[in-house]
Amino acid sequence: MKGVKAKVTRGLPVGSRIPTADNSGAKIVRLVSVKSQKTVKGKIGSAGVGDFVMATVVKGTPEMRNKVVFAVIIRQRKEFRRADGTRVSFEDNAAVVLKDDKGNPKGTLIKGAVAKEACERWPGIAKLASVIV
Repeated sequence: MKGVKAKVTRGLPVGSRIPTADNSGAKIVRLVSVKSQKTVKGKIGSAGVGDFVMATVVKGTPEMRNKVVFAVIIRQRKEFRRADGTRVSFEDNAAVVLKDDKGNPKGTLIKGAVAKEACERWPGIAKLASVIV
């Protein structure tokens, strides 16, 4: 996992429901925690593009439901600023479910666009991405 070059605004608080953009069997996941994020006591954590999160599967196949999974955020509606000064926002939020904490996706294809920041940080997701924005 590499560092992110952009100043990504964290637009997804803990507890938010995020649709998945892969064919892993999960349709909607609920954000449980953001890994490797330091916060003050009592502050609700939040995630942005490229962040590694833990989530529970709310809607999906019977084998996947109620499982705690690792995921990576690949799109967010809240705009964030890139190093060159451009601001990027997507029309929806999306995540990709991972097999393990190394960054290997569970599914075999990713639907829709993937942020460049997520692809730089997670090479396994970059291999499956059809459109990188």
